Amino acid sequence: MIIPLIVLCIFGFVACSAAALFAKRRESAMETRIQSFRNRSLYKDDLSLDLDIAFMDRVLKPSLASFAKFFSRVLPQSTLSEVQAQLIQAGNPMTFNTFISFWAVMLGLCVLMALFLIASGPGALIPNRLGMAGLIVFIGYFLPRQWLKGQVKKKQKLVIKALPDALDLITTCVEAGLGLDAALQRVAEKSEGPLADELQKMLRDVSMGKLRREAMTELAERIGVDELSTFITAIIQAEQLGVGIAQVLRVQSDQLRTQRRQRAERQAHEAPIKMIFPLVLFIFPAFLAVILGPAVIRISTAF
Repeated sequence: MIIPLIVLCIFGFVACSAAALFAKRRESAMETRIQSFRNRSLYKDDLSLDLDIAFMDRVLKPSLASFAKFFSRVLPQSTLSEVQAQLIQAGNPMTFNTFISFWAVMLGLCVLMALFLIASGPGALIPNRLGMAGLIVFIGYFLPRQWLKGQVKKKQKLVIKALPDALDLITTCVEAGLGLDAALQRVAEKSEGPLADELQKMLRDVSMGKLRREAMTELAERIGVDELSTFITAIIQAEQLGVGIAQVLRVQSDQLRTQRRQRAERQAHEAPIKMIFPLVLFIFPAFLAVILGPAVIRISTAF
């Protein structure tokens, strides 16, 4: 148990360091103008301009960027494409280079820890230490990916939870006489969460000249939820075939409500099975200790 705990501590330390290192500080317009005036000053040479830049921006970030570039060359292209897609689906909690740097540093620390574990200790326990070292490297390689997948699932759960209510509101607005874009804008304004943010981004793309079907297709790819993809496909087909949008929205809304009820029933049926493990591991031993404890004490005092 101590090895996974140490690896989790390393993961948390590296994650916090990456978040603090690559966090973007928001500057006001006046600060930006002052900084640009300083950079355009004619009375400073190149050395002084370089020294005005912070050590983190001058040394650490370029070093980590080059390290991430080297590490990305080692990884397969399919893995890099999957990571980039998962970052987009997770809402870009960090940039691609930041995640690759974080992944590389985490793996490097775990490899160093594994080598230290192999080198220390008597030679008779080398097979056991090799197994523990392999486990540490395995955790260091897959833990950042699992964290990223957890961020994707967290966002998708929020989208799935908010989608039926949002679709009901879209249907009501369209039946009341609003257009589809105006209905989507109303939902984005009245709701909160990742679905509202993605809808606003999609509407900005449409306002900048992108076709609505292309923007909605990109929306489905950014979120990666099957229910939303089905809804967007139905909307695009209705526009191409000339079917009424209100009727399609009503059918999709009823279907989402049905799927939501079926999902809740499935989770309710899975709850007793999931409760077996905490019952066996935590509650039953406590019951046995409370019930058998006095009897064991009396028997020990009697003999």
